Amino acid sequence: MNNAPQSITELLERAQAIAGLSLQELANQVQIELPLNAKKEKGWTGQLIELSLGATAGSKPIQDFPQLGVELKSLPIDRSGRPLESTYVCMTQLLHAHGETWQQSSVRNKLSHVLWVPVLAERSIPIAQRIIGHALLWSPDKEEEATLRQDWEELMEAVAFGRVDEITARHGQALQLRPKAANSKVRTQAYGRDGQLIETLPRGFYLRRSFTQALLEKHFANLS
Repeated sequence: MNNAPQSITELLERAQAIAGLSLQELANQVQIELPLNAKKEKGWTGQLIELSLGATAGSKPIQDFPQLGVELKSLPIDRSGRPLESTYVCMTQLLHAHGETWQQSSVRNKLSHVLWVPVLAERSIPIAQRIIGHALLWSPDKEEEATLRQDWEELMEAVAFGRVDEITARHGQALQLRPKAANSKVRTQAYGRDGQLIETLPRGFYLRRSFTQALLEKHFANLS
């Protein structure tokens, strides 16, 4: 396993070095085996890239490169460069919505500085042949942060006032709050409408595909 990069420049150099490689080639470099079934190993591609680039956070709820203040997000795309799915950001603490601010939030911390690594990952492409694209380092501009903040505040207000089970994937312009659990039997506690404790599915924040597609288009337009 690589040592953690000591600077943003070193991180970007590592990301540039793996661009164009297949997942099989990258797996060979770090000496791990490809999963037989990509569906059963969801998250494996991100873990492979984390290992290759020297991420140190592991499963801790902090940025992947805490010494650099950078989060790593692999982004599956199609041949046209469009994201194939929404992007998981982090879990939310349903019992602690009261009093939490956007500035203190895990969502803002995770999204303040992101290294996006696109991966050509259409379902028709065998996992071994999927290709790593050129990474981009992104921080939200004022407009993007305002949108994220508004979504976050509206969603967390709904949680705080006991309406968590009324939130659907339709809520939020850029951010969604959706169930996130290994299976439907997993439960956590939240507050109901009358302030009582209820059992519900754990929830995680996700970025909509439309949001990540817009930031990719903006980035590559600036390069041309």
